[in-house]
Amino acid sequence: MLLIICAVGAVCWLELRHRAELDKIENARFILISKQDMKLRLIDYKGNELFSASVATGINAGNKEKVGDMRTPEGVFQIADIQHSSDWKHDFGDGKGEVSGAYGDFFIRLAVPGHKGIGIHGTHLPETVGTRASEGCIRMNNDDLKQLVSLIYPPVTVVITPGPEDERMNAMPTVAP
Repeated sequence: MLLIICAVGAVCWLELRHRAELDKIENARFILISKQDMKLRLIDYKGNELFSASVATGINAGNKEKVGDMRTPEGVFQIADIQHSSDWKHDFGDGKGEVSGAYGDFFIRLAVPGHKGIGIHGTHLPETVGTRASEGCIRMNNDDLKQLVSLIYPPVTVVITPGPEDERMNAMPTVAP
């Protein structure tokens, strides 16, 4: 009798473990950012689009190579952290000094090898969304950012794809400084 009880318990434990693994798959999501379309899309594991919004990317075309090149990195990354950034300030170097609320309410930090401070965030300049306007991050309208944050949690995979202008720039030989 004890053997039967143990066997039933083991089967129930395996079933619960299996269901927990299935829940992970069913909740699997990734973010696709197209520099060509200036769009961010949240996609589920079945390929369904759960969310879409316009974005702004780096002022300069091409893949990020060094600090200050004003380019958005291309490739596959992970979300490392989601931070509250409503009280952060940033000086854009335009003579206007530090701007409060420059990042919106959240900063979705990406793990980009060789680079720090790259993320998806809001903006105090909503008119720049849909253009190449950032220092390398991905900007979104603040309301869109809040909605995205409500749908994700780290670590989510983020894929950033180039547009034709980026491809042309990436094909050019790099000149050493």
